[in-house]
Order: sequence, then C-alpha cells, then structure tokens
Amino acid sequence: MTERPPHGSARPGGRTARTRTAVLTAALDELDVAGFGALTLDKLAVRSGVHVSTIRRRWRTVEGVIGDLLAQQSTTIPTPDSGGLRQDLHELASAIADFHATPRNRNLIEGIAAAAAHDPRVADIVRGAFTARTEHVTQLVQRAVARGELTADTDAKEVIAALSAPFYYRILILRGTVDARLVHTSAEAAYLAARAGAFGPPETETSCRTRKDTPHEGAPTAVLRAHA
Repeated sequence: MTERPPHGSARPGGRTARTRTAVLTAALDELDVAGFGALTLDKLAVRSGVHVSTIRRRWRTVEGVIGDLLAQQSTTIPTPDSGGLRQDLHELASAIADFHATPRNRNLIEGIAAAAAHDPRVADIVRGAFTARTEHVTQLVQRAVARGELTADTDAKEVIAALSAPFYYRILILRGTVDARLVHTSAEAAYLAARAGAFGPPETETSCRTRKDTPHEGAPTAVLRAHA
C-alpha cells in the first residue's frame, strides 16, 4: 500500500501547490490595493478563485496567510557563498536591496510592519518569519568561522542583524529609498565590526577597563611608562 503524504504537504505541480500559489498571489494583490487592514479570507477567496473553506482549512486566518506569504517571499533572497565573508555580506546586502526595489515587496513589509505595531498576532508572525530567515542566513557567518575569518564565539545572528538593520531604518523610519551607498556601507560596517570582534561575548565592566587602560601598539614611550 502506498503511503500518503502528510496532510497539507505541497506536491510539486499538484493541487496543493497551485492552491498555495493562487492564494498567496491574491494576498499580494489585495495588499497592493487596500493594505493589510482590509484583508479578509472572503476577499482572498474571490480574488484567488479558491473556496473560502479551503483557505480557512489550510491557513485558518488572514494572519496565517500572511505568515506563509512572508516565508515565501523571504526565500527569494539568496544566501551567498562566494568563499569570503566580505563578498558574501556585500552580495547579501545587494540581494536585500533588490528585494525592496520591487514595489509590492516594499508594500508588503511596510504594511505588515504597521499592522504588527497594533496587533500582537501579526507581531508574532513577523518575528517568527524574520527569525527563521535570519537563522537560515547565518550559515554564511558559520562558514566564515570555519574558514578562520571570525572567532568561534562570534554571534552570527548579530552579524546579520547589523547588516540588515540599516535597510529597515531607511525604509520604515526615514521612508527613504535604498541606494548603492546604503548597500556598501551596511555590508562594510557589518564586516569590519565582525572582524574586530564586536559580535563576540559581552564584555564585563572590568574587561572594558582593562582594555581601555592597555596601551595600543605604537603608543608613545611616555604613555607606556605611565602604565608600567
């Protein structure tokens, strides 16, 4: 007897895959037209041609659809593997910029971020989607550790956060556009900070004082004597 696939699993080219594509495409279209606040399962059913009971059975709520949509869209940003951390970070920054250059992707992020500020359920979805994506992308930092570019105690998630944060500050806070300079500075700053050990374990107050009081190489002789 042939074993059946798990309930809700997608078969490539099958009905489940077609249904998912239709509903998620409809969700993007509805977000473009009216935003998250006006999104309902009934509207998704009309636009997608998928019966509302099918949508409710698979995703349960509008928030469930949006969570799946965020997960799908995040996979369009590739994880670089150039063989070097600096190049990987620059390629990742470029991919993030390309993602936000598409108006509907930007509308999606802006709309969901606005909704998350007022709805804990949406906030949980956004947090979960970004956490999952960040954990996936950290493999490029882990490869850098394996190559000896970074120390083993480097916090990979913080490296990715340092690279990504300037984009969302520019888009969501300043309401500005993403340009080539932002791509370069975000990647370069994250790289230099990672190489300098900024994303290692938190320093204690004592270790900070010790490092501050330790003269750097090339310090004047008088300073060296003062700390002897």
